[in-house]
Amino acid sequence: MDLQNLIHMANRIGEFFQSMPDVQEAEAGVAEHLAKFWEPRMLRLLLAHLDESGAPTLMPLVRDAVLQHRASLAPR
Repeated sequence: MDLQNLIHMANRIGEFFQSMPDVQEAEAGVAEHLAKFWEPRMLRLLLAHLDESGAPTLMPLVRDAVLQHRASLAPR
């Protein structure tokens, strides 16, 4: 799995939800989309990247969504 492609996909999801006026609702939407449609290995790679580097190329909305909803995104 290509990390740069995952970041690009996550940022595209963030672009969609960024237009929502309620930031918490937008963050929840991003997290819900990731949880529903991303495979566990994709989520593990994204979470590891966030832990290792802070994921500077993720949109702030996406980064905040992942941090706020990490428990629901961490594969079991």
